[in-house]
Amino acid sequence: MSTCSPGAAFLRAGSQDGLAQSLFALFASSLAISLVFAIIPLCHNVVVLAVVMAVAGLAMGCIDTISNMQLVKIYQKDSAIFLQALHFFVGFGALLSPLIADPFLSDTNCILSNSTANASSNLPHIRKSLVPHHPGNLSHYDLPMKGMVVTRVSYAFWIMALINLPVPIAVFFLLYKERMVPCWNGSSHPLLSADELAMETRPVDKDELSTPVQRPQAAAGHDDLLSCCQSRNFRGASYTYFAVHVTGALVLFMTDGIVGEYSGFVYSYAVEEPLSVVHKVAGYLPSLFWGFITLGRLISIPVSYRMKPATMVFINVVGVLITFLLLLIFSSSVVFLFVGTASLGLFLSSTFPSMLAYTEDILQYQGCATTVLVTGAGIGEMVLQLLVGSIIHDRGSYSFLVCGMIFGCLAFTFYAFLVFFHRMYPKPSPELDDASPDKAAVPDDTGQYQR
Repeated sequence: MSTCSPGAAFLRAGSQDGLAQSLFALFASSLAISLVFAIIPLCHNVVVLAVVMAVAGLAMGCIDTISNMQLVKIYQKDSAIFLQALHFFVGFGALLSPLIADPFLSDTNCILSNSTANASSNLPHIRKSLVPHHPGNLSHYDLPMKGMVVTRVSYAFWIMALINLPVPIAVFFLLYKERMVPCWNGSSHPLLSADELAMETRPVDKDELSTPVQRPQAAAGHDDLLSCCQSRNFRGASYTYFAVHVTGALVLFMTDGIVGEYSGFVYSYAVEEPLSVVHKVAGYLPSLFWGFITLGRLISIPVSYRMKPATMVFINVVGVLITFLLLLIFSSSVVFLFVGTASLGLFLSSTFPSMLAYTEDILQYQGCATTVLVTGAGIGEMVLQLLVGSIIHDRGSYSFLVCGMIFGCLAFTFYAFLVFFHRMYPKPSPELDDASPDKAAVPDDTGQYQR
């Protein structure tokens, strides 16, 4: 059996504290999502529904941040493969959930009244009138607003709540097995002993034995959920440290924003002039987009094992730029709209996990890149949808592709700035690593959990 040094023991204790915080937050967030999905069908007030949806968004943001952060913390230089796998399942869930809800959706009006038959026959005309720059056309049609509500969509939400319920149960089981549940410490063996063993069997230097307290500070960026907010992590940091965080977040602000606005408005763009795609056919475009995002993430799992994250991000942003350029050139072709949608989903699929792995690699896993990048991506997905919707409303559907082209150019520009700051970012000195008694203060490129 291997012996654990005082420095490794201190590091393991800090790691366990951070893991406990993450698991408790993950348990609370995943349980909140199941409760929210169960409550949504019971909300008969728009304010109550808005509050419930806000809670769901907060919980999903916590899960997104924690899952990415823990994978980066555990696997570090090997994290790219696991991040690709994580985001493959994110895309797979986004593709699967509409299929679960589809059997419970109605093709007619859900409110029964004397005029229901007339309103239902008007639905195709109403759909054609739902164009962004002609909202006034809706006044020509009369939809019943009072009567008996007939809908089965509630079952879709309850099924999704049940499907998600095993997640908090599994997290609680993990907390129990790791003896992290207060007043309920079982006698079972921990499940994560492999990670502890990897830490304990890591080669121990004399410097680590002589400075056991300094070592954990090198990985302060991932010690716990709130460590990024502590000012001590920014002392003595160069401007390139902040520039890498900002430019990385701006790249994902654009690319995730493109994902949100394209999936949200490609249907509206397709059914309008000059394409005038049939509504049922146009409805396949968002599914095609998410399907190729899922396929791209699956392909990226083995690819990321052979290709550096920086190269993958470069291919992604250039591919997005070229795809939007071709969509603008062939804007009157329905066939190329489908081809371009598939191509765009493929190039955008691995951008987030590759960007996260690349940025963390630049910072030697000592910064707050995971939190900053997840936040930037979420804000971009929210803001760009709102911005594009307003522009389409004022300028027409063609501006949809123009906006995408502009966002793609900005993503490429920010990526170029990131590469520039990467070259300027200070690297750890090998001489100081080998000879200095202050080795713990220098960012360690091997990482905490090296195998």
